[in-house]
Amino acid sequence: MLRIIEFCFLLLKVAIALLLAGMVVLVFGNVVLRYAFNTGITYSEELSRIFFIWLTFLGAVVAMREHAHLGVDSLLRRLPPNAAKVAILSGQALMLGATWLMISGSWSQTMINLHVAAPATGISMGFFYGAGLAFGIPAFLIILWDMFAIVTGRIDVTTAELVRDSEDQAVLDDHPTPSLAHPVAKP
Repeated sequence: MLRIIEFCFLLLKVAIALLLAGMVVLVFGNVVLRYAFNTGITYSEELSRIFFIWLTFLGAVVAMREHAHLGVDSLLRRLPPNAAKVAILSGQALMLGATWLMISGSWSQTMINLHVAAPATGISMGFFYGAGLAFGIPAFLIILWDMFAIVTGRIDVTTAELVRDSEDQAVLDDHPTPSLAHPVAKP
């Protein structure tokens, strides 16, 4: 099961990369065509906007799973373990509520706009609003899993890093600096 989940998130990362590449090609191609040939791609701006929205929401799902979103946990680190667990579970419950609002609102907008066509491409605007569902449903499941893992003790709240303090720290964590603990001896 874990391999299937890992594969799904690999596919999400590939989709994000393809959406970004598509945005670059559309926008750059449109700029070149406008300035060099006095023409352009009619649907470039609209399709780029749809790509950007999907890229953002899919990226948010990946960030939620990897706990790569920014946050401040200085208060949680000062609380006793049981109080920290209650605080984290309360925060997760609030996140579940907000995610449910996102899911229900996206579902409503998708259904309302299913038969509305975008002006340039003719793509259903339901696809545009469906990005909220593509974020909301996996995010809801990720939050539920995290809550289950905290309640059952699979995640220890005293040692777990549920958020990143800063982007700079995230880069440093991913690429540690070489240690000077063992200097090279001179001959």
